[in-house]
Amino acid sequence: MNSTFTEMLEVPAEELSPEKEIFKDLGLDSLDMVDLMIGLQRKFGISLRQNEEIRKIVTLGDVYAFFEKLEAKRRESAASSSGGE
Repeated sequence: MNSTFTEMLEVPAEELSPEKEIFKDLGLDSLDMVDLMIGLQRKFGISLRQNEEIRKIVTLGDVYAFFEKLEAKRRESAASSSGGE
């Protein structure tokens, strides 16, 4: 995921740490955040359009936790759908 930050937002890798606030510490704006979410959607093959939890993201750690939670849900959904066959 770090590569997405460094490539899309041109944030140096050494500035990335979980406690960094996206807007305050990294100087990103709301358009940067939209670009980031689009890039992450493409990278992970998921849709975030209807997900209200995005509004709660403040730090890079929040981004990581958000995508870990989505990935866990995806795996859980895949396991339950394949288990019924």
